[in-house]
Amino acid sequence: MSLDPFLIRAALAGLGVALAAGLLGCFVVWRRMAYFGDATAHAGVLGVALALGLGLPLGLGLLGVAGAMAFLAVRLTDRTFGADSALGVLAHGALGVGLFAAALTPGPRMDLEAVLFGDVLTVGWGDLGLIWAAAAGVAGLIWWNWGLLLTSTLAPDLARAGGMDPRRGSLLLALLVAGLVAVAIQVVGALLVTALLILPAAAARGLARTPEGMAVAACALAAVAALGGLGLAVAADSGVGPATVTVAAGLFAALAGLGRLRRGGPVA
Repeated sequence: MSLDPFLIRAALAGLGVALAAGLLGCFVVWRRMAYFGDATAHAGVLGVALALGLGLPLGLGLLGVAGAMAFLAVRLTDRTFGADSALGVLAHGALGVGLFAAALTPGPRMDLEAVLFGDVLTVGWGDLGLIWAAAAGVAGLIWWNWGLLLTSTLAPDLARAGGMDPRRGSLLLALLVAGLVAVAIQVVGALLVTALLILPAAAARGLARTPEGMAVAACALAAVAALGGLGLAVAADSGVGPATVTVAAGLFAALAGLGRLRRGGPVA
């Protein structure tokens, strides 16, 4: 039985986003940056609204606003603001302003459901090329800067002693997350992209003993979630974004339960 071309494109798009999210997600989990991912992803709604209002390409609006939000979040959390409070304000403020701006945008109404929850089945070959180019760029930059990113994440004092600037690592990671958000919103949506960053990486923690091993495991689990979510969505006639996150959550729950059983502790 042959697959429809739109399903093949959807599967390839999901895989591209999943591989990049698996790599970046490890650093998000290590740095406890869940709110940072939310702030950057929610800014995507504002980016779409501004792009439509100004007649700009959606990708440009998404990347510009998500990048600005990432830079602002890094600057705020480096100052006197508490990290959780600052990122919480940015995350919810960006979503509220974005939804308000969408309501005021002239012309055809923005498809808020597609922006919030994704619509991977509408991905074209041009979008697919952009997604895989972004995934390759994320993977290449992480590989090239692995030492800086890992050391500034796990041991900032050691990074300074070795002549590295941890702030450079934080800014690079923030911009990479912004780039991923800009291309991932069409696949899983602004409300769910952070879940795809966190769940596979968190599930991979118990499968590896080294950071490199965890990154590989996270990519594999994210790929399973992407393909499994597509299959679940087709079978249940539901949205692909929520189905993908559902599969990722199921993988996390199953692996967490197996880990507790191996250690002899209660599952609950």
